[in-house]
Amino acid sequence: MKIRKATARDLSRIAEILVFAKRVNYRSIFRDDPYSFGVLQVLPVAEKYADPGILEHIWVYEEEFVKGLLHMEGEEIKELYVDSFFAGQGIGGELIEFAKGEQGARFLWTIEKTRERCAFMNGTAFTKRKPGN
Repeated sequence: MKIRKATARDLSRIAEILVFAKRVNYRSIFRDDPYSFGVLQVLPVAEKYADPGILEHIWVYEEEFVKGLLHMEGEEIKELYVDSFFAGQGIGGELIEFAKGEQGARFLWTIEKTRERCAFMNGTAFTKRKPGN
């Protein structure tokens, strides 16, 4: 397993993965092109994640270069994204197992319309939480 704590040198890959994954996965749901292509830009996302209060909660999957990321806070997986070029290679599953085993994750936030994309989660020890709970 090639999972390690993120550092400042990972910020450009983290931002790139987040921006493109969010565009691909959420554009058809939210239908907000001004946000998807105007607000959601790599440089501002990299700057946001450079904040030590955020960066200290990020883990990356690196195999030659960063291919995925995990954002943990307490027992919650706040974000889990894999670069779409490496989807289907088990990276997300390894990040989930790491989160559960090494970080004590019990909760995963997801958007209801994307649940079919999370089929690999079936049978895990996660509890579904609703915003505000």
